[in-house]
Amino acid sequence: MQNEVGDMVDLYVPRKCSATNRIITAKDHASVQINIGHVDENGLYDGRFTTFALSGFVRAQEEMEQVFDIFYWCCVLAYVKT
Repeated sequence: MQNEVGDMVDLYVPRKCSATNRIITAKDHASVQINIGHVDENGLYDGRFTTFALSGFVRAQEEMEQVFDIFYWCCVLAYVKT
């Protein structure tokens, strides 16, 4: 819900898993949210980042490395296009 100014005023805003597109519930204590920073051609952080949220279900399946490989290459390709 938003107020008249446009600020989020809900106490809990649910997140969606970046791998499965499932909603991450408030009781999913195994879920993680990771920010991956963007770097320039010299390897310096440029102040931008991409956020990924992973549910406890994905983490329990032991597919974290594969998921991060996919996210990494998606970010690299998106960064090269811009």
